[in-house]
Parts: sequence; structure tokens; C-alpha cells
Amino acid sequence: MTIIPRDRHTISRKDISENALKVLYRLNKAGYEAYLVGGGVRDLLLGKKPKDFDVTTNATPEQMRKLFRNCRLVGRRFRLAHVMFGPEVIEVATFRGHHQAETLPDDRNGSQRGENGMLLRDNIFGSIEDDAQRRDLTINSLYYSVADFTVRDYVGGLNDLQQGIIRLIGDPETRYREDPVRMLRVVRFSAKLGMTVAAETAEPIPRLATLLQDIPPARLFEEALKLLQAGYGYTTYLQLREYQLFQPLFPIITRYFTEQGDSAMERMVIQVLKNTDNRIHNQMRVNPAFLFAAMFWYPQQEAAQKIAQESGLAWYDAFALAMNDVLDEACRALAIPKRITTLVRDIWQLQLRLPRRHGKRAWKLMEHPKFRAAYDLLALRAEVENNHELQRLSTWWSEFQVSAPPQQKNMLNTLGDDPVPRKRVRRPRKRIPGSAPRRDSNNA
Repeated sequence: MTIIPRDRHTISRKDISENALKVLYRLNKAGYEAYLVGGGVRDLLLGKKPKDFDVTTNATPEQMRKLFRNCRLVGRRFRLAHVMFGPEVIEVATFRGHHQAETLPDDRNGSQRGENGMLLRDNIFGSIEDDAQRRDLTINSLYYSVADFTVRDYVGGLNDLQQGIIRLIGDPETRYREDPVRMLRVVRFSAKLGMTVAAETAEPIPRLATLLQDIPPARLFEEALKLLQAGYGYTTYLQLREYQLFQPLFPIITRYFTEQGDSAMERMVIQVLKNTDNRIHNQMRVNPAFLFAAMFWYPQQEAAQKIAQESGLAWYDAFALAMNDVLDEACRALAIPKRITTLVRDIWQLQLRLPRRHGKRAWKLMEHPKFRAAYDLLALRAEVENNHELQRLSTWWSEFQVSAPPQQKNMLNTLGDDPVPRKRVRRPRKRIPGSAPRRDSNNA
């Protein structure tokens, strides 16, 4: 253990949430050990503003509930205490201990492993030394004490933080098998902090990437948002592909990857992630529905084309069936909530309506709640495909939105043919009941 005194680190209580300090002080006053831990300590040492503050203590969850009236216990796999201060939640975890060799399947306060080595339950409590070894990354295993204002380092995390290294604590393969999501966390923190992944931490990832298929899709959905909507989505995407982690998350997209990496779909994914990163860094709102609508657009288009050719359905009907098929497959890997897939469908369906602007249609389209998102996807398609007709349509809508009503009316009056004609798929000719089959004249 290394103890870093107050005069040798940059953490100040004025940069720590008042509510987190209240929790730490009350635990200390009640005779418990309590430390600020994890990302909050890491970010403070890097001079960044922490997103949230987590606390660890030797008090059990039940003792926490007795100590704090505004506390509720959550989690089954990891038993945690959430201390509520209005919108702010301070998460408090009891020091984790080493796993027992054997535990009963119904032992609520024990640990349980699956046959593949994955931890199904982990409520073994221990000392702070045990807790430090049980955390995932060295840079997330630093402890700050309000009792003496020191930082405690049990695993060399401070040195890795200074050197810019992402390193897993313990044997990497064992730790990944315990919780495969750790592979995603390694990539996420590497991209977010601009750090290098240690060789021994990186080596097993491509071999073990398929373990993510054992993770519940709902958990993978939450992880996907953390990966792609944290302001470092493009860099994260490159690393996910490098470590073969993108396929378990987005199998339907990976199917269309090319060796050159320059297909329209790949250019779309890259551009929408860069645009998302830019919006986040400029404190602008982002919506996962738009991200998914852009990422899955070309798989949906190819599926619609295939359905139309094989069934002879009209393009609109084939388009609708393809939406169902693509979103259903995407949700098998990531449990995308219905509230998001509904918006994705709206954005896609509006792509069929945007070329049709005659009469009052243009004004009605602009009243649609997802018009702006649909227009943004149209502009992305025009940019990615370098398609002249799409670019003309995108430019027209760009000008129409900012024009005064008289100018808008003039634009509609002078509107010629639609720059992007609707796709027409020839249906098989229906045979009249009782008539002879139609023979091809060349084979008569």
C-alpha cells in the first residue's frame, strides 16, 4: 500500500459533492471506514470534473439503511446502497472480499459463479485491501479519505494514471470471464482518457469477445450508450473493431463490413459518431434513436430491396417489413427499448416522405415531431453517398426551413419533378382464375 499525503496530490474537498461529503462524514462519525473511490478520485487527480461520486465502506448494506433514512438498497448481483439527495444519488458499496470456493445457489449474501466462470452473484464482504484487488482497473482503485485527506493506492493505480496506462487488476482472462463487460470498460476508458491499454490486458480480448453473448441484452444496451454517446464514440468504434468487440453488440452491422472499410454503411457509422461527439462536446443534446436510425439505415435498405425483389411487394410494403426484421434482429443483441425503436421507425418512414413536397405536404412534414431528425439523416445520406439528387433534396429542405412564408410558397410553386423518385418494384402479373398460364413468346 502507498499512502499519498495531502501535500502530494491535487484533490480538494471543494471539488467534491457536498452530498458525498455528508455520506463520508456520517459514516466516519458512526465508527465506520469510508472512502471516496473509483472514477471520482481518478477524475479529480486528472483535473477533470467527476460525473458522479461513489463511496466504499466497511458498513454493510443493512447498516447503511439504518444509518441513512434516505437510503434504499438495490441490486442482486452486487448489493449496493443508494443514498438519495433529490436528483443526486450517492452510491455506496461495502468492501468486496474474495470469493468462496463453494456457495449455495440460494445464498443471498454469498457469491455464485456460472459454468463459464461468470459471477452471477457477488456479495462477499472483506477489507479495503481485498476491495482494492477486486476492482477492475488500477486507475479506478484509488481511495480518498476525508479523515486524513490522504489517497491510498494498493495496486499501482497512481503510477498507471501518470503513465496513461489502462491495466486490469489480476489475471486478465480470469477477470474477463468473471464479467465480460470488463472488456468494454477497458475500451471505453482507453478512448475516453486517451490512454494506452497494457499488452497483457489487451491480449485476451479478441479471443474472449464472444463471451459478451452471455450478457443480458438489456445490460449491453446500457453499455452501448456509454460507449457511443459519451463524446468519444468515433475513437471507441475504432477500438471496438480492433478488438473484435463490435460484432457482439451490432452483428447486423458487422455483416456489411468491408476490407477497405469504405462502404456507404461504414462511412455512415463513422460520420454519425463524429457528429454525435461534436454535439456532446458543444453541450448539445443527443438522442440514441437518431444514432441507431443512421447506423441501421443501410442494412434496412438492403433488407427492403431483397424483400421487394423476392416477393414482388410495393416498395413501401417491403420497406415496412424490412424495418421490422432489422429492428427485431438488432434487439436480440441489444434490448433497445420500444420508445427508441418507435422513433427510429418515424425517422425512417419520413425518408420516404421527404421527396414528396408538393401542395401542403412540405409544411405538414415540418410539423412532424421527428422532422428535424429525419432531415439530418437525409443530409447525412447525401454526404455519405455523394449522391447529386439527394444533395439537391437536402439543399432544398435546408433553404425551405429558413425561408419566409412567401419565399416558401414560391419554392413550392416552382418545384419541378421530385429529385428523388420513389422506388417502383414491378409486381408479378396476377393470373385470371381458369385461364391458361402465360407463355413467353420466345419459347412458344
